[in-house]
Amino acid sequence: MKLVSYNHAYGPRGGVLIGDEVYDLERLLADAVDADRGAPHSTREFLALYGDRLAEFGGVFARAGETAVGALVGTVFEAGLVGPVTDPTKVLCVGLNYKDHVAETGRALPEYPDVFTKFASTLVGPFDEIGGADVSDKLDFEGEVAIVIGRRASRVSEADALDYVAGLAPLNDVSARDLQFRGTQWTPGKAVDGSTPWGPAIVTLDEIGDPQTLELVTRVNGVEMQRSNTRHQIFPIATIVSYISGFLTLEPGDVIATGTPQGIGAKRTPPVWITPGDTVEVEIERVGTLSNRVAAV
Repeated sequence: MKLVSYNHAYGPRGGVLIGDEVYDLERLLADAVDADRGAPHSTREFLALYGDRLAEFGGVFARAGETAVGALVGTVFEAGLVGPVTDPTKVLCVGLNYKDHVAETGRALPEYPDVFTKFASTLVGPFDEIGGADVSDKLDFEGEVAIVIGRRASRVSEADALDYVAGLAPLNDVSARDLQFRGTQWTPGKAVDGSTPWGPAIVTLDEIGDPQTLELVTRVNGVEMQRSNTRHQIFPIATIVSYISGFLTLEPGDVIATGTPQGIGAKRTPPVWITPGDTVEVEIERVGTLSNRVAAV
């Protein structure tokens, strides 16, 4: 199942991507005989109600989409997609999570996940422009796999952690390097308004399979800059969820970016910064492709 959000006259609404068509989530649920917990408007509300039953709804939605003509919003290009969850309570990120990236930074391998934060105001949708060029001339790309939490998770074991994951999505952790390294805290460079695109969809784990076998590729203007596989993560997805839930309760719809591999622009000779008009693609095997242009100043 592929969960999305789209713009509506009354604000963002949850949707389901079936093929290349977007269907309204609430209307599909209204036609589903198993929607006994209600039909929420948003993706986050849906996860809060049905995050423990996502595998069941893939087939239900596919069948409902064949007959629920009134639920059709339009094609993926017509529906006005925004970020898959528009109102997450938390946006967390793990840095230094691929051995090759740690090596290019000259740091020692971390003993624990290096966790920092973004904010909902930082996130933009899959067809939005990347902001930040007006405050930094050293914008960098970071292709990443984003985790979306499906069930409240507090102190969960690593063995059980994937049961609390709704699915995965591509994310570009755009970083303003000049702001990032002005001090000892990374927040200024990581939380610039409207700088972090993600989506287009949350793909549920039942469709993905093993999340530690996913190829990740980042391209700038069609030129490959990063290529790796999630099997090279220092801290796998289950470890990350378990670790963070040990000190912070994760809620449905929370987003966790899992780190970027080697090849960032800052560590190239000369450095490669993304500038207005550039297009950055993040492609993740079995999850999807994110493509965004850097906004003009």
